[in-house]
Amino acid sequence: MRIPRTLCEKGRVDFGVDVSGFCFCLGVYFQSVSTMMFFPAHLRSCYPFEPHWLEFPEGRMHYVDTGGGGEVVVLLHGNPSWSFLWRDLIRSLATHGLRCIAPDHLGMGLSDKPNRFFRLADRIAHIERLLDRLGVGQFHLGVHDWGGAIGAGVAGRRPESVGKLLVTNSAAFRSRRIPWRIALCRCPWAGEFIVRGLNGFARPATFMAVHRRMSAVARAGFLAPYGSWAERAAVARFIQDIPLGPGHPSWPALLEVESNLERLRGKPALVAWGGRDFCFDDTFLATWLKHFPQAIVRYCTNAGHYLLEDAGEELIPEIRAFFARK
Repeated sequence: MRIPRTLCEKGRVDFGVDVSGFCFCLGVYFQSVSTMMFFPAHLRSCYPFEPHWLEFPEGRMHYVDTGGGGEVVVLLHGNPSWSFLWRDLIRSLATHGLRCIAPDHLGMGLSDKPNRFFRLADRIAHIERLLDRLGVGQFHLGVHDWGGAIGAGVAGRRPESVGKLLVTNSAAFRSRRIPWRIALCRCPWAGEFIVRGLNGFARPATFMAVHRRMSAVARAGFLAPYGSWAERAAVARFIQDIPLGPGHPSWPALLEVESNLERLRGKPALVAWGGRDFCFDDTFLATWLKHFPQAIVRYCTNAGHYLLEDAGEELIPEIRAFFARK
């Protein structure tokens, strides 16, 4: 349910009354209403956050912004998840006075899903714009999956603003390793059909990215934003944007991200890692530790890629204590 952009942008109706402010407020209202309609009650109970929106020329970015007036923790998801990934951690941190900001990348989660191909550099710029618009100065950072490269890209450009780092299964550096199941999803035509037509990336992640069986509610939450061909466009684009060599359009951006990791060396870091991740295996963990040898490591042998689904009960109190520690 959306207010037509043409009316809101024009700001006037035929009888000559300026209604731009009214349209904006009404649009925000209906956007919030549509979000609540999007979730059935059993999902709202585990993702109870008030929706917030930032308007970009390319579309609206949805983000969670909740908690006290204390220190800020920015949490960045990857593909094919969304801010739902962080729901239990957000609630824990927020109830202990930390302000949590968790955006949905454009095309993902509850954000708009424009028919645009966003590269790594675009994703980094979007998060920078979000932080600037919200007036976020100092912040801690938590990353997962693609959030690793995006978050490190942001942090490496403003290291003086970054406090502590939470790194979970992800990468922010070059690697030519790619599982065949993901490589298949990059194939022209066939990959689009698998990812967008069959939902053959987001749906399998609900059982391949965990070691323990995911609850029906959690599974429904992860899949809720990706119910159609059009809604899965960014899922496919993220896979296609994995830079495996110098000829890839996002290779220069990845080189910058990796180079700037040196600017974050020495930051307090907690690396929480799922040992049963078929994609980001222990070779990625080893590379992270080369960049952050001082990091506290919490290795969860029986946890998969969606680490907090498998090991959240034990990890979340440790993560909360890490961010709260002075």
